[in-house]
Amino acid sequence: MAEGYTVPRMKLGSQGLEVSAQGLGCMGLSAYYGAPTPETNAVALIRHAVNAGVTFLDTSDIYGNGTNELLLGKAFKDGLREKVELATKFGITNLSVHGDVKFSLRGDPEHVRSACEASLKRLGVTCIDLYYQHRTDINVPIEVTMGELKKLVEEGKIKYIGLSEASALTIRRAHAVHPITAMQIEWSLWSRDVEEEIIPTCRELGIGIVAYSPLGRGFLASGPKLVDNLDQDDYRKTLPRFQQENLDHNKIIYENVQAMATKKSCTPAQLALAWVHHRGDDVCPIPGTSKIENLNQNIGALSVKLTPEEIAELEAFARPDLVKGDRYHDNNTATYRHAETPPLSSWKEA
Repeated sequence: MAEGYTVPRMKLGSQGLEVSAQGLGCMGLSAYYGAPTPETNAVALIRHAVNAGVTFLDTSDIYGNGTNELLLGKAFKDGLREKVELATKFGITNLSVHGDVKFSLRGDPEHVRSACEASLKRLGVTCIDLYYQHRTDINVPIEVTMGELKKLVEEGKIKYIGLSEASALTIRRAHAVHPITAMQIEWSLWSRDVEEEIIPTCRELGIGIVAYSPLGRGFLASGPKLVDNLDQDDYRKTLPRFQQENLDHNKIIYENVQAMATKKSCTPAQLALAWVHHRGDDVCPIPGTSKIENLNQNIGALSVKLTPEEIAELEAFARPDLVKGDRYHDNNTATYRHAETPPLSSWKEA
C-alpha cells in the first residue's frame, strides 16, 4: 500500500514548522521495548523512513540515557540532517521503568540549557527543530522554564518549542511566554481522554498535535498476541492494560478493529492509524517500529479513507468505559498529565 505513495506535508502549529504528515517515534529502537535494535538495522530503518518521506523524527535525551540521540546522530551523516525535522525532549531524569515507573523531573533554567547543549552534541547538530519539555516539573513555574527556552530560540539553538503531556492551564501559561508550536500527547482509539480539554485548548491557541503511541503501544496492531511475544524486560509487560485480567477484556476491542480492517482490505494497524489521521489536519501521529515492513504499512495508513459512519463505529468499539486498565501505573498518572507548576511569584532562583 505504501509503494509509490508520497507522504504529504503538513503545517504543525501556527509558527511556521512544516513536517511530514506522519512521523517516526524512535524511542523503541533504543529503550523500553526490549533489547535495542542493532545499530546497523536502526540506521537503515531511519534512512528508509526519510527516503520514503517520513521526515519528522522524534527522540528524547532520556531514551536509552542518550543512546537514541547518538543513534540519530549517526544516521544523520552524509547529508540526511538537511532532509529531516528533528524533535527531541528534555526534563525527565533518572527514569526507571522496572515495576512501577520512577523518575525525577527538572525544568529549571540551568537544566534546560545544559540538557539542550548535551542533546546538540549527541545529535551532532547545531540546531534542534522542535524542543519539547518532556514532562511538567511541578517545582518550577512553567514561565521560568519557558523563559530559558525562549533564550535558546533567540540564540538559534532551537527553532520551535513544544510541550508533552502538559495540562490545559500549563499550556496556556507557557504559550503566554512564547508561542508553543506542538503538544505531544498519547492519542489513539483506546486513549482518548485528551479530547475533553487538551485538544480544544491546543486548537484554540493554534498549537499542533503530535500523537504518540497511536497504535496503543502495538496492541491495536497485533492484539493480545503482542504480549506473548514481548521480551522479558519490555516495559509494556508492566503496564495495567497489558495485565492478563485486562487483556482478556481489551482483546474484544482489537477483534472488532480487526474485523473492520478485513472488510476494508487493510491491516488493523493501518485502520487504527487512519483513525488518528482523520482527527484533523493539525494532527501528526508518530508511530514507532523497528521493522521496515511495518514502517511501510504505517505509511499505507495515509491512504485508508474512513467515512463518518466508520469513524463512529470504530470509536464505539473503544469507548472509554470499554477500555480496562490505566495508561500508566496509578501512582504516577497524575504526574504525567494533570500536574500544575507553582505561580511565577513563588520562584526564587538559587
